Amino acid sequence: MSQLFRLPGAVRRDANVEAWFSAADDELRRLARSWFEQVRGCGADVRELLHDGHPTACVGDAAFGYVNAFRDHVNVGFFLGAYIDDPGVLLEGTGKFMRHVKLWPEHQADATGLTRLVETAYANMRARVNLR
Repeated sequence: MSQLFRLPGAVRRDANVEAWFSAADDELRRLARSWFEQVRGCGADVRELLHDGHPTACVGDAAFGYVNAFRDHVNVGFFLGAYIDDPGVLLEGTGKFMRHVKLWPEHQADATGLTRLVETAYANMRARVNLR
């Protein structure tokens, strides 16, 4: 894939992202925040913004991950999820590029597997950005 999804407005810490997490103090937003913190911690080059109304993380300005809270679950998604290894078979979706993992508060997530996906998605995007 030669085209990356670029979001030039991404910044180190976005007040709009913090406002999204604070907008509703519920279990789903707290679950989403915990995984977005993992995404934020991937490296010094991680930037963020709200894109399509939910927290999105970039390597520089190249989008690699997001979280979103729905009525009964949270998605942790990856913009090039179709191109990363998923040994735990956690990823869902049939799109050409994007994949996500659904999390429910009442079910134990495969934290190790999802952490690996976050790290893999970051490393994959970092390699693609650095090749340019």
